[in-house]
Amino acid sequence: MDLRETYNAIAEEWHRDHAQDDWWVEGTDKFISLLNKGDSVLDAGCGGGTKSRYLRRRGLKVVGIDFAPKMIDIARRETPDAEFIEADLNDIDKLDCDFDGIFMQAVLLHIPRNNAAEVLRKAVSRLKNRGYFYVAVKEKKFDGPSEEVKIKNDYGYPYERFFSYFTANEIKSYMKNCGLDIVFSDIRLSGRTRWIQIIGKKK
Repeated sequence: MDLRETYNAIAEEWHRDHAQDDWWVEGTDKFISLLNKGDSVLDAGCGGGTKSRYLRRRGLKVVGIDFAPKMIDIARRETPDAEFIEADLNDIDKLDCDFDGIFMQAVLLHIPRNNAAEVLRKAVSRLKNRGYFYVAVKEKKFDGPSEEVKIKNDYGYPYERFFSYFTANEIKSYMKNCGLDIVFSDIRLSGRTRWIQIIGKKK
């Protein structure tokens, strides 16, 4: 089962299970504060649209993309006043519009590390000059793997997902190489996971 099929299979359970997460709030609020009401934001890898709804309720115009159609169905149900498109992150540069902000939370962690810089480059190509780019990933543990496949059974059936892990300096380096100035950086602990949140501004 590939990652798209996995998220289609676990869509409803995963969306419900993560509805109360709050580690992302401060970084997301910082991102919102840098934008103006009515600005356009791409929620890249929007899942069930929880963050799209958060952004939309704060006055932003939101377009969400995700490669899992079941997730897009949930997002449309949860946030009917945003636009959602079934699209792969690797095709983000093929979108026909540019955005004032791009929000990429807990998405790059499913991209192999050797592809991460290219995915970011494609995304930044859709960001307007002086626009803001938010990225959140799981921090690589000192003695932990850089990449791994995790198998879980917490929804009553087995499923597996690929993960990649990064340091804050790695993500900052990728973003700087894409022409972004770093304006915010934070690490938040949620359970046993340390979440890196970084915001860059396009020159």
